[in-house]
Amino acid sequence: MAKIVRFINARRLHQWGRWMPNGIVEPMDGSIADGFKPTGNMKGSPQLLPPVEPPAIICIGLNYRAHAVETGAREPQYPIVFFKNPACIIGPGAAIELPRHLRSDQVDFEGELAVVIGRRCKNVSRQDALKYVFGYTIANDVSARDWQKQWGGSQWCRGKSFDTFCPIGPAITTGSINPDALLLRTRVNGELMQESSTADMIFSVARIIEFLSGSATLLPGTVILTGTPAGVGMGRTPPRWLAPGDVVEVEIESLGKLTNPVVVEQSAPSAGFPTSTTAYPRESV
Repeated sequence: MAKIVRFINARRLHQWGRWMPNGIVEPMDGSIADGFKPTGNMKGSPQLLPPVEPPAIICIGLNYRAHAVETGAREPQYPIVFFKNPACIIGPGAAIELPRHLRSDQVDFEGELAVVIGRRCKNVSRQDALKYVFGYTIANDVSARDWQKQWGGSQWCRGKSFDTFCPIGPAITTGSINPDALLLRTRVNGELMQESSTADMIFSVARIIEFLSGSATLLPGTVILTGTPAGVGMGRTPPRWLAPGDVVEVEIESLGKLTNPVVVEQSAPSAGFPTSTTAYPRESV
């Protein structure tokens, strides 16, 4: 088992590395598609970046049974798919920004298991699907519920793709991992909000890859977010929206902990767009 990271090196360049148990990062050359080779130059504790620059972020909605019960939704027959803008990705320690140019006052957290595809694949069978996985990491599918539900034109990408809305990391864990039996916890300011096992997923990781690769090519480095369990802010009474000064922690067994503070976007409001929220059906993805 190895933990692969990206970091800023002494020349201020982005570089791959292997995160050692003592916290030291060993720089490496290579890529997810071609493999990595250690350079032998050990570093201290550098600034970590998102562990991958994905060509695509593909997300699965409503994929936990308890979450379906929580929202009063039926379990889907096929995986519900939506996309996040790859530019919204941030790394461990980076701040989640509450949108103000296109304002949202209903920003929610969603701790999730993320899958990183290791090699080009298409029409992959469920039995072979995990052979195409490079590794696993932690993600937070941050969501502006008002833009997702009311003002997004009946699709979710707007409310899911604001800058900083995809914290991911701190590392990609490779090796022998059962992705369908991992404990996941999300905390806000230390308070436990989500606690579940990926065993509660409706569609397993292998089933998701089989479905997404059907008649479609998944490129190396593609990130798949596998859905969030029960306990999101919108499912609470009253709702628990993220606020400036909050700190969100998502922890997954064997993968580590992803921590991100919450701040306000430094931008003036945009005239002509909604600036306040109204009620909408109590559901989430």
